[in-house]
Amino acid sequence: MISKTINDVIKSVNNKRIVAAVKYRNIEELIELLKYNIVDFGENRVTEFLTHYEETKSHEEIIWHFIGHLQTNKVKPMINKISYLHSLDSIHLANYINKYRYEPLNCFVEVNLTNSQTKHGIKVDEIDSFLEEIKKYEKINVIGFMVMSEENMTESELDNLFRTASSLVDKYGRIYPNIKELSAGMSGDYLSAVKNGSTMVRLGRILFN
Repeated sequence: MISKTINDVIKSVNNKRIVAAVKYRNIEELIELLKYNIVDFGENRVTEFLTHYEETKSHEEIIWHFIGHLQTNKVKPMINKISYLHSLDSIHLANYINKYRYEPLNCFVEVNLTNSQTKHGIKVDEIDSFLEEIKKYEKINVIGFMVMSEENMTESELDNLFRTASSLVDKYGRIYPNIKELSAGMSGDYLSAVKNGSTMVRLGRILFN
C-alpha cells in the first residue's frame, strides 16, 4: 500500500531522482507508484527482480535499476534487463558484465566510505586504479558512485559521509566526464544525502505503508 505521505516525500527530495526500492512489494503497489511519476524501480535480489520484470513488461515507462550486491553467477539472466547497476564493486564482476551485456550499462562504482567489514564496495584509495582498469570494458559506462551509511550514525556523521561522497564525484568527474551522479540516501537518511549532493535516492519503506 502506498504511503499517505508520498507526495511530501517527493517534494522533500528537491527534484532529485527517486529510485523506488521495491523488494517484497506486489505488482499493484508498483503500478500505483507510476501514478506519482515514479518510474525508476530498484531491486536487490535477482530472483525477485526477474519476477517483477516479467510482471511489469507491459509498462514500458519503467526504468529498472539493480541496487543490491550482484553475484557473478547471477549476471547472465538479468544484465540485459536493467538500465542501471548501483553496485559495481570488483573487476571480477566487470568481466562478467562485459561478457554478457549487449549494450553499455550505466554503472555506479560502490565505495565503502565507512570501511565497514559487513558492506561491499571498494576503498577510497582503490578508486584511481579501479577506474583506470574499468576503461578497458566497453560495456561498462561509469556514471558515478554509490555509498551507504551505517546504522545509528549521527546527523553530523551522515552529513560528512555524503559530503565526502559528493566530493568524489566532483574530483573524478573532472577526469572522467561521464561521472556526474551520486547514488546515496535511503529512507532513514535521504534528507541528509539530498542536502549534501546526492542525485539519486533509493527509497523503500518510506514510500509504502
